[in-house]
Amino acid sequence: MFTAREVSEMAIAIALSTVLSFIKVFQMPQGGSITAGSMIPIIYLALRNRPKVAITGAILYGLVQFMVEPFFVHPIQFLLDYPFAFGALGITTLIKKYPSVGASIGIVLRFICHFLSGFIFFGMYAPEGINPLYYSAIYNGSYLLPELIVTAIFIYILSKKKLIDVYK
Repeated sequence: MFTAREVSEMAIAIALSTVLSFIKVFQMPQGGSITAGSMIPIIYLALRNRPKVAITGAILYGLVQFMVEPFFVHPIQFLLDYPFAFGALGITTLIKKYPSVGASIGIVLRFICHFLSGFIFFGMYAPEGINPLYYSAIYNGSYLLPELIVTAIFIYILSKKKLIDVYK
C-alpha cells in the first residue's frame, strides 16, 4: 500500500517529468530525445522515498511516456522501452547516500534497456556495414549521455543545497 503523501509525490513527479519531456532540445528520428531534464523529478522522487514508491513511480512514468508518444512493434520491445527502461530510474532509491551516482546508475540501466530493444528490434535501421550493436549503442547513447550529464549535475546541486533529504 501507498500513503496519500506517496501517491501525491508520485503524481507530481510523473506530471513534472511529462511536462519537461515536451521541452525537447533535440529529437532523434526513431524516438528518444534530449529534454529539459525530464528525468530529474523521477530521480528526485526515488531519492526521497522507499524502493516500492520509487520504482512504481518510475514505471508509471514509463507508461505515461508510452501513452504520450506510443511506439509499439512487439510486446518485449514495449517492456524494454517503457516499464523496464523507466522503471530502472527508480533503482536510484537504493543509492541515496550518493545521489548523482544513484541517478547515473539508474540512467545507465535505462540505457541498457533501450540498447537491447534497439539491437533486437531496430537493428535493421543500422546503416549498411555498421554492426547493429554499435548502431544501437551510438543511437541510444547520443541522447541518454547528455540527459545523464544534465540530470547528474542537477541532482548533485539539489543534494548539496540540502533540497534532497537523502537520510530521512
